[in-house]
Amino acid sequence: MGVKVVKFGGSSLADAGQIKKAAAIIKSDLERRYVVPSAPGKRFSEDIKVTDMLYACYGLAERGESFAETFKAIQARYSEIIKGLGIDLSLEEDFEEIANGFRSRYGKDYAASRGEYLNGKIIAAYLGFPFIDAAEVIFFHEDGKLNKEKTNNALRERLCGLDNAVIPGFYGCGADGYVRTFSRGGSDVTGSIVAGAVKASLYENWTDVSGFLVADPRIVENPAVIRTITYTELRELSYMGASVLHEEAIFPVRSAGIPINIRNTNAPEEAGTMIVPESSEEEVSSYTITGIAGKKHFTTINIHKDKMNSEVGFCRDVLDVLANNNISMEHMPSSIDAMTVIIDSEQLESKRDLILTQLNKRVAPDKMEVEDGIALVAVVGRGMFRTRGVAARIFAALAHARINVKMIDQGSSELNVIVGVTEDDFEQAIRCIYDMFVNSVE
Repeated sequence: MGVKVVKFGGSSLADAGQIKKAAAIIKSDLERRYVVPSAPGKRFSEDIKVTDMLYACYGLAERGESFAETFKAIQARYSEIIKGLGIDLSLEEDFEEIANGFRSRYGKDYAASRGEYLNGKIIAAYLGFPFIDAAEVIFFHEDGKLNKEKTNNALRERLCGLDNAVIPGFYGCGADGYVRTFSRGGSDVTGSIVAGAVKASLYENWTDVSGFLVADPRIVENPAVIRTITYTELRELSYMGASVLHEEAIFPVRSAGIPINIRNTNAPEEAGTMIVPESSEEEVSSYTITGIAGKKHFTTINIHKDKMNSEVGFCRDVLDVLANNNISMEHMPSSIDAMTVIIDSEQLESKRDLILTQLNKRVAPDKMEVEDGIALVAVVGRGMFRTRGVAARIFAALAHARINVKMIDQGSSELNVIVGVTEDDFEQAIRCIYDMFVNSVE
């Protein structure tokens, strides 16, 4: 029998009704042995996530103000869940310990982690599974990076002989012995770490969407679901702003060759999206492309110099200037006499004049132009390299919509094509590319 690790997001565990749905999913498959829960999320659009309530509460404690009212609201949220589940469980001692931790200034990480900790205890009691405090099995180095060897050893030793367990997500133990959290959305990472440690056959990530979508539903109405996507494609799309899975959650399972299945807690009958190390010919998307994603707020620095291509070290000198100012570069398309560096506008903002001065001194360009308000759109798909005319179709779609392309960059693997447009054209660019590759096929 295989082993599945299942992670449930905050929306999937927002109240007793949602937790009952998650429990039914877990119990419907005996291979779903290890559960990684998030803190309760929003029950409705105006609601507040428990994690945000905890941050606010700790902020009051940190300022020496009374946090009793906010703390009672958090207690009430969990009491409502326990009552709705009909279980005999008291968290009074836990809340007393947490309140003392707030008064003693245990830190924001400790405060935020209590959402997952308490929800994990409730879910373990409801399922009848052992509860394992993540601070006892997830460890960080002094620099805040995961201590992989210590974590894997601790997880394997603790889970050995346990048919089932609940391990709350989002946090672990720092090198100083205090609770340390991953970045927001870090429960995805915990689930991935657990899956890698136990050599799971599958890591299921249950959320409120039926898989990874071809495009952002806030831009494209009812976008198609991606049925199968490779880790490499997901990495490209996640980097360009597509957000279903925490980016760091990819690596622990990718190295172990474990697939991830994105599923919808509210529609468990739907297959969702399979994220796999590699794909077969049969799994290539019928749309040629796999997904479209993008980000705004970039600045381009266009550097022109005659015979630039024959000047040894020209590109290196440009990159040195950026590196010396701790500026990372997104892309660098070039031609014989010109090159463009694309930079996150926020990074550049306070150092713009200094960097331009240093570039003028270092490479002596004939002309240098700076343009703000640039957006990048990435078209990603493993089917692109075996299909002729993909770039031509992208340009045709943009030209038909009268969108001017500021730059184009294609990876050597032919897995993605990135185009730069003005921020004003960003949403329309994504819609017209989607129409060209998806709606024209359906």
